[in-house]
Amino acid sequence: METESTLVHVNDIDFEQEIIKSDKPVLVDFWAPWCGPCRAIGPVLEELALSYKDRIKIAKMNVDDNPKTSAAYGVRSIPMLLLFKDGKLLDTLIGLVPRDRLETFIKKGL
Repeated sequence: METESTLVHVNDIDFEQEIIKSDKPVLVDFWAPWCGPCRAIGPVLEELALSYKDRIKIAKMNVDDNPKTSAAYGVRSIPMLLLFKDGKLLDTLIGLVPRDRLETFIKKGL
């Protein structure tokens, strides 16, 4: 099953265009490759990106490679999920959480 293509990888340079100016809600996963909980939540986010592909954009941002945006949003613990709608931050979720909690979080932006 092709799931990776449903996720968008963003960086400090394209964050505003991809996230803030998005025409649909966006869930941004701030993560790092060395983070165990980040790797654990990754496949769940890929599945959700496929399930909700027409209604919400799910993006990943590597905190090690993108310190400017990570600092701007006060990312101190990862995984940290930020939910944006109409360019505004709606809510934040920190840590490894079960799929049903992630779906409830996503539905806040729909």
